[in-house]
Amino acid sequence: MARRTRLAAVVTLAMINVFTLAAGITVARMLPPRLAALKVPTVAAEPVSQAAPVLSPGPGTGAPPTANGLQSALAGPLSAAALGPRVSAVVTDPATGKILWSQNPGQLSTPASTTKLVTSAAALAALGPDATFTTTVVRGATENSVILVGGGDPTLAVHPFRAGQYPRPATLAGLARQTAKALKGTGRSTVSLGYDDSRYTGPDLAPGWPAAYVSTGNVTPISALEVDQGRLTTAGEPEDDDDPDNLRARSTDPAGVAAASFATLLTADGIHVTGTPQAQRARQNASTLASAQSPPLSAIVQQMLEESNNVIAENLARQVALKNNQPASYSGAAAAVISELKHLGISTSGLHLVDGSGLSPQDKIVPAALVKVLQLATSTPRIRPLLAGLPVAGFSGTLSAGQSVFASIGGPALGSVRAKTGNLDTVTTLAGLATDKTGKTMIFAFMADKIPSAGMLSTAAKAIDDAATALANCGCRLRALAAARTVGL
Repeated sequence: MARRTRLAAVVTLAMINVFTLAAGITVARMLPPRLAALKVPTVAAEPVSQAAPVLSPGPGTGAPPTANGLQSALAGPLSAAALGPRVSAVVTDPATGKILWSQNPGQLSTPASTTKLVTSAAALAALGPDATFTTTVVRGATENSVILVGGGDPTLAVHPFRAGQYPRPATLAGLARQTAKALKGTGRSTVSLGYDDSRYTGPDLAPGWPAAYVSTGNVTPISALEVDQGRLTTAGEPEDDDDPDNLRARSTDPAGVAAASFATLLTADGIHVTGTPQAQRARQNASTLASAQSPPLSAIVQQMLEESNNVIAENLARQVALKNNQPASYSGAAAAVISELKHLGISTSGLHLVDGSGLSPQDKIVPAALVKVLQLATSTPRIRPLLAGLPVAGFSGTLSAGQSVFASIGGPALGSVRAKTGNLDTVTTLAGLATDKTGKTMIFAFMADKIPSAGMLSTAAKAIDDAATALANCGCRLRALAAARTVGL
């Protein structure tokens, strides 16, 4: 019986092989003859192309827009009464760096959240796109004590907000599990908990920040140890610091809140925590029990720009300060960011910063500096991740429909404009890239910092939206190209 079964199995397999071969021959005869010319891909023996800027000119790109054409397209939107008397703008060709059109290009203006562009560029240049920030748990002064040490990870969370969240943050929950496992491995189940947020220094609030920024949810006092960017609630919604309706109150003691959350998590993992967590400095040679690394800087920058996240921006500026051996304070961070931009070839005369997020009305940037940063991002691999974080009109971040005062951007701009938004009570700005209907990409910065009243902000932002939409709908090549000037920054 067994022999008969084996024989049947062999015959069946043979018939399947014959059928497969016959089917293959039949299908091959049905294929177009040109497919016979296909070859299996192979790796080239030597480089066949050199790396080039992402927006380098190529065949068929045609002449750039003209100054007269751009004037015709932009004069209307940028002369809107709601923008007030101080409007500045620059439009450049990213492939050459030439100014195609400008209006008060050297005028120092309040940049609002477009400040995050210069902070991003400085962080990527100083630290590199693969940099990460580490939160650790180390042994305290006694064997029965541990200290939670903040490393300035601005994305650290208690738990992930949602499944599939990008970038996926390091979590206190994961850090607590590691710590509990390490403690149990040494036979300890009871500890006291300290926390160390001494990596940063200086005042809680930057110059020009009212205390209401914390209670209204714009920002938390910047600390090297904080979770969920200091939010008092964690609903899992994306942040949008350019949209007042999506802000939640923040803690005035983010490090203490983080430590209390960690104590609760340790308890849930079987470790009894005695007393209340206390602020204390970890010893330099303290042994590490557990650690958690942030996502790479490139992903953090993308999140920060899409959400216009103030807390992330301020943390990144502090990390630039540490890299440049400056105090990790608001003033030290601002000085370090400006220093990095100077190394990138941007004139410091067009920059005055007191924070890294643009929340302060005391920040001042010329529009030509913003377009220079964006131009460098198109040609410098180290800071190119900045471009991936720019919101896309109608689709992502603060340019998504319904997400902010910039939600009116639409029409030809949908999918064709990628830009960083910015607004304060009487300030509205927008800086990014626009591809016109002929396929030509331009870099632009539009700034208005004397809006007549806060009640006119939405109308003013609509005028800036209209200017970006005009660029996307342009094809502005009326008359010969005017003499263009290279951006002298």
